[in-house]
Amino acid sequence: MSNSGQPLAEVFGYLVTDHTDVAQRYRSRRLCPFNNKVPNCPKDKAKNPLGVCSIYHEGAPVITCPIRFRQDCIIADAAVDFFFEEGTRWTSLTEVRLNDAYGKSAGNIDVVLVAYDESGRVTDFGALEMQAVYISGNVREPFDYYMADPDHRASMNWSQQPNYPRSDYLSSSCKRLVPQLVYKGGILHSWKKKIAVALHRSFFKTLPPLKQVQDKAEMAWLIYDLELQKAEGTESERYYLTKVDEVLTEFQPALLAITTPCPGNINHFIKVLQEKLDEQLEAPPLNETIENLF
Repeated sequence: MSNSGQPLAEVFGYLVTDHTDVAQRYRSRRLCPFNNKVPNCPKDKAKNPLGVCSIYHEGAPVITCPIRFRQDCIIADAAVDFFFEEGTRWTSLTEVRLNDAYGKSAGNIDVVLVAYDESGRVTDFGALEMQAVYISGNVREPFDYYMADPDHRASMNWSQQPNYPRSDYLSSSCKRLVPQLVYKGGILHSWKKKIAVALHRSFFKTLPPLKQVQDKAEMAWLIYDLELQKAEGTESERYYLTKVDEVLTEFQPALLAITTPCPGNINHFIKVLQEKLDEQLEAPPLNETIENLF
């Protein structure tokens, strides 16, 4: 937990306060410990990746990189339990392109979990999406500052700097989650394929209430948190991905709930219009303003 003004929680998979040999190795080599498809962190820039896995929001870590959800493959286990019957042979495929009827890309599916038979033929599949939280402000500047001297800047106070990075839940849902469900989710739903969404608990709390079902569930909302635990065989601590809840819904009602805005009081909007209109009517005519310039 951080209340010191340090916005960075995890960098290249480890706490910014972790100065063990393994943490220093991951930082120095820009490595990702969360089962990424390549050893190095791929975020932002290849030569200088933005290795921020999570930031602090109100003293608690919030996942800001979707790869962070791949720790120990636990999200795949949870999704498989929702997609397939027990005992099904399965494997995972990452970044699978999904096209519409016209051959245009609807985007890549983060993880497709594929069931197959003894002959290796695909018998079923389900789509697993990982929804991290967007950041408002600038996280690159504190990251670069910290990386220049991790030993002495782990407890830096960045709170007085401009564009302090913060969790942006509204953008996370409107710019990321909703388009994912509309385009990729719409295609998958038309094929009658199940969808699982892994997201951080604090993000899920910002969504409207979703009607839960059991027998006819088409979506599983897999809700995770980061819990601070002592790393095995060491005295240092790490954040571990921990499942805290699972919400089962139908597809269309969930999409409708997320995309339907909660309207405010129209009288408040009319008041804003009236204030702007009063300002405009009180302003001098444009031609008079131009004449005063000469």
